[in-house]
Amino acid sequence: MTAFFTALRFAGWTGALLPVQMILVGLNLPLAKRLPMIYHRGVCRLLAFRVEQHGEISRTKPTLFVCNHTSYLDISVLGAVLRGSFVAKSEVRSWPLFGLLARLQRTVFVERRAVRTAEQRDMMIQRLEMGDNLILFPEGTSNDGNRVLPFKSAFFGAAEKEVGGKPLTVQPVSISYTRLDGIPVGRSYRPYFAWYGDMEMAGHLWNVFGLGQTTVAIEFHQPVTIAEFASRKEMAAHCHRVVSDGVSRGIHGRLAKVAKHAWWASKTA
Repeated sequence: MTAFFTALRFAGWTGALLPVQMILVGLNLPLAKRLPMIYHRGVCRLLAFRVEQHGEISRTKPTLFVCNHTSYLDISVLGAVLRGSFVAKSEVRSWPLFGLLARLQRTVFVERRAVRTAEQRDMMIQRLEMGDNLILFPEGTSNDGNRVLPFKSAFFGAAEKEVGGKPLTVQPVSISYTRLDGIPVGRSYRPYFAWYGDMEMAGHLWNVFGLGQTTVAIEFHQPVTIAEFASRKEMAAHCHRVVSDGVSRGIHGRLAKVAKHAWWASKTA
């Protein structure tokens, strides 16, 4: 029954804000950049996610945030604390509901074909030059949550270009689902949050709706610029190493016991 009522509340919350965002985006109003954060915080509350923030969020605008990718749940977790647009694979555009939500958050859709690399880099640069923060998953796909897949250096092409006459700020970010009802999330529980391979989204989401309180840790690492590296491949390798270390700390309970910020959520609230 918990899953049923959570699903109803999710549908109600989404149905209430979706037409508002459509109007805001259609009229190109400033609130169109703020409302997605309100929406994602509401989703985290409905899902009973306790989001813990470790480290400082880059205040430089624009910033390219690069993060590991466990599942579609990362969107709401990151969207609840970061104001910006996501970079997503082009297939997401056609997904039922989630594709529409992605478009309304002004997502930059990219293809994984190498021949489109320069064009996709320019799309990202254009948005960054408009002052928009971008949130990127440089693994190119989601994974099982136990490790971080290699970062594709092509996604760091935008960092090779100056934005506003200055090197682009890139901040590595680690996200890990650490506890479920106070119990550490080990390998046996991690598939509840990780969505990968041939998993069916509807069934996975229904299971998420039925879960208890979940603690999600987000660790913001030291920002960098391309000026600190010999190439974008070196930058990608550095970010991968930093993010991987952060995920390892998160899933093994080695993060600081006191988070800089934490938001409690409860399905009974």
